[in-house]
Amino acid sequence: MKYFASVVAVLAFLAAQPAIALEQSASIKVTKLMQSPASWNGAALAYPSGQAEVTGLLVEIAPGGETGWHLHPVPSFGYVLEGELEVSLKDGSTRRVVAGQALAEVVNTLHNGRNVGKGPVKLVVFYAGVTGSTLTIKE
Repeated sequence: MKYFASVVAVLAFLAAQPAIALEQSASIKVTKLMQSPASWNGAALAYPSGQAEVTGLLVEIAPGGETGWHLHPVPSFGYVLEGELEVSLKDGSTRRVVAGQALAEVVNTLHNGRNVGKGPVKLVVFYAGVTGSTLTIKE
């Protein structure tokens, strides 16, 4: 029983520490881009059940271009490499992200992305789905 209590104490200590993916050193710089339990509209994130499958995409949107109204049934996370993107919800709320910013995308919520800059938007998006899951549903 004493061994079990020691293990539980160590696990509790480790769980209280911030997650470190890679230790910073003189030759390695680590910058946290995003950490959130919720999407940008405040809805809690939940992973789907099943065999996990992560998909990464590079998305490019021309100046003035739009994604069209769509939703993602799985959590997705984006990082803007270039440009300025405005994401709108049907209720009128918006979120603007620019090069160097990341966001946790809304889940099961219709939204439209629009390039509001003068150059192309380039963003990397990762979807946390399950094998065979649909990543995007158009309205």
